[in-house]
Amino acid sequence: MAVLTPVSSKFGAKYRALAPFRVLRGLVCLLVLVSTAFIILVFFGFIGAVIMRLFSIRYSRKITSFFFGAWLTLWPFLFEKINKTKVVFSGAIVPSRERILLIANHRTEVDWMYLWNLALRKGCLGYIKYILKSSLMRLPIFGWAFHIMEFIPVERKWEADESNMRQMLSTFKDPRDPLWLAIFPEGTDFTEQKCLRSQKYAAEHGLPILKNVLLPKTKGFCTCLQELRGSLNAVYDVTIGYKYRCPSFLDNVFGVDPSEVHIHICHFPIDSIPTSEDEICMWLLDRFRFKDQLLFNFQNQGQFPDQATKSDLPAVKSILNCMTVIILTGICMYCIFSCVWFRLYVFVVCAYLVPATYFNIRPQPILGFFKM
Repeated sequence: MAVLTPVSSKFGAKYRALAPFRVLRGLVCLLVLVSTAFIILVFFGFIGAVIMRLFSIRYSRKITSFFFGAWLTLWPFLFEKINKTKVVFSGAIVPSRERILLIANHRTEVDWMYLWNLALRKGCLGYIKYILKSSLMRLPIFGWAFHIMEFIPVERKWEADESNMRQMLSTFKDPRDPLWLAIFPEGTDFTEQKCLRSQKYAAEHGLPILKNVLLPKTKGFCTCLQELRGSLNAVYDVTIGYKYRCPSFLDNVFGVDPSEVHIHICHFPIDSIPTSEDEICMWLLDRFRFKDQLLFNFQNQGQFPDQATKSDLPAVKSILNCMTVIILTGICMYCIFSCVWFRLYVFVVCAYLVPATYFNIRPQPILGFFKM
């Protein structure tokens, strides 16, 4: 039951040295990301996701996705244009504007950020939602943003999570709303110790011994399918591999890792997914067996099969978006420091977001007519 050495750990050194210039640049980037997140959240997220939601959930989501999509674009710009990380796609092509359920392996704490690179290229960046551990919702500013963007928090205890998951999933059924719902069935990021525990459990229960992924937890995936099957177009199975070292959040901020991110995509029309819970569990287990082999081959070959032509982010459009977000942030910051009414508004919004995020409070339309 030994764990194979992944390609990301064959090289102990980082891709680039953490030079003073990279530290300074990373701190500036982090300051920009935090300040722009705060302004988008307070001035536009609150109006779109709270005030507008009192009248229409659908148009509330449109407004929220527009502004947060503009902010989220800063992350792929950081990864690909500033850090010079190469993002390589392979496998199936994801059509734009489909409503999809996306499952992915969980190599490291930042896997979910690289799904933004894919969603941006498909025009769905503002519509991507994650099922993520509830502790992340307690982060100041970023946790509030996750709440506004309707990420689904879980405690990773099914007895506590089921009712909340079903309630939130029930609000995503409108086929007119674009949706990318991303879930990491392993439930946690991959480490050798976790892999050994997963292999021990598999051996005791007659399940496949996986070496590059953990055994998937099936209940969340089954629930997503049960609640959303009638409004989804497809399920996409995404496998993520890194050269040459799995990055941490700070590695991304300072631009020292990774050198390349490889993303392999498999497409499954929703009608091809089994309907019974037992069959869904077996289907998911088969997909992770496939992922395990795919990552094993990636370790030896350095790439996934069916590699697509490289698709670069448009530099001019990305720069214009970043400059617009930064200028808008500067204007709003000036208003906050120059006018007591703006400061009062910010205080009220923050006072609302703290309990709303903690207790998962979302306003409902005040008139049934506006629900449409």
